[in-house]
Parts: sequence; C-alpha cells; structure tokens
Amino acid sequence: MADIPPSSAIVDRPPPPLVAFRGVSKVYGRGEATIRALDTIDLTIATGEFVAIMGPSGSGKSTAMNILGCLDVPSSGDYLFQGIDVGSLDQAQRTILRRHMLGFVFQGFNLLARTSAIENVELPLIYRGMEVRQRRDMARHALAQVGLAGRENHKTQELSGGQQQRVAIARAIVSNPQVLLADEPTGNLDSRTSGEIMDLITGLNADHGISVIMVTHEDDIAGYARRIVRFVDGHIQSDMQNLEGADVS
Repeated sequence: MADIPPSSAIVDRPPPPLVAFRGVSKVYGRGEATIRALDTIDLTIATGEFVAIMGPSGSGKSTAMNILGCLDVPSSGDYLFQGIDVGSLDQAQRTILRRHMLGFVFQGFNLLARTSAIENVELPLIYRGMEVRQRRDMARHALAQVGLAGRENHKTQELSGGQQQRVAIARAIVSNPQVLLADEPTGNLDSRTSGEIMDLITGLNADHGISVIMVTHEDDIAGYARRIVRFVDGHIQSDMQNLEGADVS
C-alpha cells in the first residue's frame, strides 16, 4: 500500500466562486444593427455576498442578470455556476438549475391574479412535482419568513403592494435557493415600503445565508448591498465594496 502523505502535505482547494463571468460578451443583431450588450466582462461573486448591479438604461445590467439567471446565454465567453460551465448544459439542465438553485424577484411581482398567497408561493414546488402536503407546509413556512403568517389565503388583489412583493419573495425562497436574483425589487413601491422590503432581503442574506444579486437604478436601494458593480456601455465601470451596506458577517 502506498504511503499516505502527512496531513500537512494535503492542501485543501478553496471552493469555486458562486458565479463567475470569464470574458462574457452578448451580441444582438448583425452588421450595422449589431448591439454589443456585454463586451468581454469578467465578474466573480462569492457565496454569501450581497451585490447590487447598477447602470443607466442600455448599460448591460439586465443582460448580465438574464445570463446569471440562466434565462439567456453568452455569445462568447464562459459563465460558471459553482464551477460548472453553464454553457455546457442543455436547456433542460439549465431549467433544473434555475428551479433548484435560483430564486427570482421582479419589479412587477408577477403573481397570479385571483389566486391566494399560498397558491402563488407553491408554484415552484408544483413544477418540481412535490406532493400537496409537503409543498403546502413549505409555502406556509416561506410566508411566515416574510412576515405574512395568517395571510396565506388572501387573494392577490386583497394585498397591498408591499405584501404582494413579500409573497413574490416567499415564492422565490420557498425552494431554498442558493441565490436570490432581484430585478428592481422596489421599483413599484413607496419609500417606506421599499425600506421594509430591503430590510427583509437584507435579513435573508445575513440570517439565512442566501446570496443576493440585485439590479437597481436607485442609489439608496443599492446602499443596502455590501458591494456595488456599475455597468456602462456593456463594460464594468467600477466594482467597489460598500462598507456602509448590510453587515452580513
């Protein structure tokens, strides 16, 4: 039997980053109509981070979010999720990755009308083929996490805008995702309710270890993040730590 090397000779490899862009470009159109939405982007985000992505309209931030969420693929370059080359996955495999690893929150809530809060939250679990009792228990727990215990059976139209966004967040986290992708999560809310929603998202990051990647055009909302990445014309203009953001240590 070969000699086993001493433990001091064994070097633990650090885990791969949560997500990484390696020279990612996204091009739409051809010839004079070519639009280079992303141009050779390098970006790494570690597990547990809370990152805000900012930039003017047309800067590439939404394109980057779509690729991060496996809703689109790069024209060139590599997108790695926990070390896995997403470009090597087929459409069915990317769908599985989205369902099991990612949660999405949108500006427009995207809830089903005339449907109860708990039925909206159950949707991702239905797609996963989960049996009724288990998914109902998980949806109820997710609603309690966002402060909506007791409102499980309220219809969408019976809830305020802030409560609807809480339902949307509960739906995003019901599957225990690794990453919460939030696209302008406070865009349809007043300032007080926006603060409540951002406190909730901050708590999911700090207390539950969910990594958060958020697109926003509002400086005060980006201020909740611990890192702010600014896009301009398909490039990363700046990538800075925000020491005044949410403390997730």
